[in-house]
Amino acid sequence: MSHAKKADAALNSPTSAASRASDSRASALMAAGTLISRILGFVKSWLLIVALGLGSSVTDTFINANNLPNMVFVLVAGGVFNAVLVPQILKASRAPDSGADYISRLMTLAVIVMFTLTALVTLCAPLLIQVTTSGYGPPQMSLAVTFAVYCLPQIFFYGLYAMLTQVLNAHGSFAPAMWAPIVNNLVAIAGLGLFVAIFGASAANPHTLDNWGTGQTILVAGFSTLGVLVQTALLFIPLRRLNLGLRPRFGWRGVGLGAAAKVGSWALLTTVVSQLAFLYVMKIATIPGAVRADAPAGSPPIAGNAVLEIASQLYFLPHSIISVSLATVLFNRMAKASLDNDVRGLRAALSNGLRTSAVAIVFSAIALLVLAAPIGMFFSAGKPQDGALLAITLSILALTSPCLSINFMMTRVFYSREDARTPFYVQLALAVLNLAGAFAIQFLPAGMIIYAIAGLYSVGNILSVVISAFFLRRVLGHLDGPRIINSYIRMGYAGIGSAIAGGVVLWLFGAYRADGFLWHNQAAALLSICVAAPVMLGVYVVLLRVFHVEELRDLLRPLLARFIRPAGAEGTTTPAAAPSSAPSARAEQAHRESREEPATGALPAVSMDTGLLPRISGGFDSEGFRAAPSAEDVGEGLSQPARGAHPSTPHYGEEEPAVRAEGRRSLLAVFRDWLWAPPAQQAQLGRHTYQGRSGENPHFPSDLR
Repeated sequence: MSHAKKADAALNSPTSAASRASDSRASALMAAGTLISRILGFVKSWLLIVALGLGSSVTDTFINANNLPNMVFVLVAGGVFNAVLVPQILKASRAPDSGADYISRLMTLAVIVMFTLTALVTLCAPLLIQVTTSGYGPPQMSLAVTFAVYCLPQIFFYGLYAMLTQVLNAHGSFAPAMWAPIVNNLVAIAGLGLFVAIFGASAANPHTLDNWGTGQTILVAGFSTLGVLVQTALLFIPLRRLNLGLRPRFGWRGVGLGAAAKVGSWALLTTVVSQLAFLYVMKIATIPGAVRADAPAGSPPIAGNAVLEIASQLYFLPHSIISVSLATVLFNRMAKASLDNDVRGLRAALSNGLRTSAVAIVFSAIALLVLAAPIGMFFSAGKPQDGALLAITLSILALTSPCLSINFMMTRVFYSREDARTPFYVQLALAVLNLAGAFAIQFLPAGMIIYAIAGLYSVGNILSVVISAFFLRRVLGHLDGPRIINSYIRMGYAGIGSAIAGGVVLWLFGAYRADGFLWHNQAAALLSICVAAPVMLGVYVVLLRVFHVEELRDLLRPLLARFIRPAGAEGTTTPAAAPSSAPSARAEQAHRESREEPATGALPAVSMDTGLLPRISGGFDSEGFRAAPSAEDVGEGLSQPARGAHPSTPHYGEEEPAVRAEGRRSLLAVFRDWLWAPPAQQAQLGRHTYQGRSGENPHFPSDLR
């Protein structure tokens, strides 16, 4: 068959189109579930502040105790679940019985281990509180132990949830684990709502260590644990539908966990190092709350655990929605490129992930920085002084939030190569930084400690990118640096314009005056956010278009293609079926599509997060246990043609828009067309960066491999 005919066949192949569509659907579904869960998480956090107050010692005490289950689980078992159990479940799912016998034994073992661990840790709650806090007096220590006893049973349910998630994902069921955390948040919100209805909000009835009782503990801490229990229980419904016939099975000799544990030892060490450092930092973070509890009435407010928790949730949101979802999809391509020793394909996937996610991450960082004041006011239950504490902390974290996503994407390259040792070295360097920094921070005035910890994490984000890039250059030769930097610079220009626009809007709302309208109440703060944020986003998108940031098209294509359908769509032809008058362009398109992976059914969602990134928020990070690669993606099920595939495309989405039928179109359809111009118009506008295959840029000879 001639090259042209092969090109036509590849171009018209429904397999590559199905693969791309599956990618888009999986990423969009994951992002939607995460977005709704995070939004409800913010509602829960806001309601907690309304109920207890942002500057309350009770709030700081509860947050510290509620963080313990997540820290203990990740420290003891998180790395094991990710690095050891995931590959074993994948292999078992390919057995004739779909892994029923093996998974039954594995789940029996996991339940026994997690139950024993939870019981022991709960019995040691007083000791655990003493180790993880600093300066607590007797009343605060007593309440902290009580909160811990209510919250620590979450460890068992976290472990069971992680186990069930991997089993479901190994059998192609992704949605339940994505949406179950939503119910968790709803249960916690219900408890806090009852608290406000029965005991009153903190503004009208301040809740202190002296007037706290058992009923209040049940509604706050008890419902928090109940939410995790319900979240886990919901997964048994889809598990039952798999008809695996799971039942308690004992006898674990010869099931292969020993060999798997050796493979996962580096990932486990990474988790241990990360969590031990995090544990010490959080111990230092409890100092301001202890000082505030002993301070006389009328003392200036001090930022404590609650401020750091809310700020970290806000700063982590864009990363968890955009970067984790995109990295999850791209990880499959990275894994296959690594399996084929396809350095160009691996580099292209990394470059694409860094550039595409940056479109959203850069704007998010700018938005958090500019809108920090009204956000702080909104989450402070209407107290300007507390709002200022949150705004300062959030601003410090937002400065380096893009680095959080950059390092996460870089780490996926190491894991795709089954290299868990390099992430351990990166985490070891960060742990040393965190331990040394936290030790020095404890000697600062109490009012500066939380700000200093936020700065410490920002420095760690930058350091992690530098170290990861150093190791990646040894693997990939180069990182497509000029192209990535060029894109980031143009996004930065757009971000500056967006920041100026947002600043003007906030100035009109009186954000820069102590008696300004924005600082009157929560409603005024929310109104300013609702006005400034769309203005900033609109200016940002327009400037991205002005500066020809092509990655905007790649990021928005799945969303717009899903929700916007041009008029006359019935007559619309796709690039795969449309006749082409440019054979060379058609051949190039076919060359790109021929490098796409074959469809393998439901797209797996991979997130091999083993705690590499310093976690500030104490909430259970379900992204780390949400999904696993399919059997085909780990290599054994790859067909020979797939093993010998060409390098992966450097573009995430399709390169050419669909040929649209003539006729009237909706305003949204016109907007979609404007977001990415046809090839001829692109040529007229000009491209400011090389758009060919990674590693072949003639303008950067030093970049050639």
